[in-house]
Amino acid sequence: MSEPFSTMGISAGLKAYGAGLIIGLCIVLVYLVVIMTRMPRTRQEWAVGLITTVVSSLAGGSFLVIKYQLHSWGADYFGMMALGGFYFVCGLPGWAIVRWIFNFINKREGADIFEVINEVRDEIKK
Repeated sequence: MSEPFSTMGISAGLKAYGAGLIIGLCIVLVYLVVIMTRMPRTRQEWAVGLITTVVSSLAGGSFLVIKYQLHSWGADYFGMMALGGFYFVCGLPGWAIVRWIFNFINKREGADIFEVINEVRDEIKK
């Protein structure tokens, strides 16, 4: 009686391992693409690039899976690879967006909050 349960457990474990492997591979590949196209200038920038790529891959890819109810794609390896593509694509803009935000902040470092708010408000009105 315990045989079907142990077989199901092994099968579920292999699927989870496969999904984790595919998602991990996609995150590593997107990080390499980002790093090779925009080399970091400092060690801090390298760390920010790594962290933001991983977070944007996981958060963005998971958002798409939940939003469009793509859970069933994880039932086979081809579906997992397709989901991995979502994780890959979602990781690409993460570092660029964070860089833009920090460049905006660094340019206005001496300004007070009201000056920044007025500047953003003027840009939105354009």
